Amino acid sequence: MTTLSAPADTRGRRAASRHGALSLWTATPFTRIVLIATLIISAFPLYWMLVIASRSNRDATDIPPPFLPGGNLGENIRRVLSNPDAHYLTGLTNSVIVASTVTISVVLISTFAGFAFARLRFKGGRILLLIVLLTMMVPLQQMGIVPLYRVMVSLEWVGTLKAVILPYLLNGFGVFLMTQYTEQAVPNELVEAARVDGASTLRIWWNVVLPAVRPGMAVLGINTFMLIWNDFMWPMIVLTPDNPTVQVAINSLNAKYGTDYVLIFSGTAMSILPLIVVFIVFGRQIIGGLMEGAVKA
Repeated sequence: MTTLSAPADTRGRRAASRHGALSLWTATPFTRIVLIATLIISAFPLYWMLVIASRSNRDATDIPPPFLPGGNLGENIRRVLSNPDAHYLTGLTNSVIVASTVTISVVLISTFAGFAFARLRFKGGRILLLIVLLTMMVPLQQMGIVPLYRVMVSLEWVGTLKAVILPYLLNGFGVFLMTQYTEQAVPNELVEAARVDGASTLRIWWNVVLPAVRPGMAVLGINTFMLIWNDFMWPMIVLTPDNPTVQVAINSLNAKYGTDYVLIFSGTAMSILPLIVVFIVFGRQIIGGLMEGAVKA
């Protein structure tokens, strides 16, 4: 009976201490006001985008501007999808393929490289990590765009999605982030214990490292997906007008002799839907990982 009551008492004390800690950090009215103001300021551009997307071009240029949504959203979306110059559905599909492929590649490779740099000891490891960090100092799109384009021409990849995917399959920031996160989230004793039990390096990475670094992977996945999804310069250069990404397609919605604000805002509103899905999926992973760490503590 004694051995069963002790853990219960310990759990009770931990719960009481957590409850006391939470009570000390109760939000004050000023904090709530600041948070509400921040939410309004952050959400207003999205709301304004939906307002203009549901209006006409005449309403978009009115002074004072309208602040309530109109009834033209469905018609404006139909105009975006039927625009012969934009190829919007093709661009949306291409962006989903490119961003998803690059995100999966970056997250997996960075996680494995971060585990190697953080917990595996091999000759030249620190030098290789330094070289990876040095690559972060080179602006690829500004300094490397001409030689990179020449490489794509030599490979005959211009106009294909491979030309957009290949340059971004790995980045130095992802390796650096996952190296630092692995050093904090995966104790060296845990890796050594798994190795004593006979686990291989790949098994340790899959069964020990991945569950521990899940929040870091979610953060890296969100950042990578947004970066690739919003990329405009390189896809515009290397892809053809009839096979664009979504950002290039939105740019093609401009009228020849003027700016069609309604079409641009409607196309932009449709383009953020995949980003919202990504935030919901990866956001749950981040919160789940943090809560799991809190329970273990």
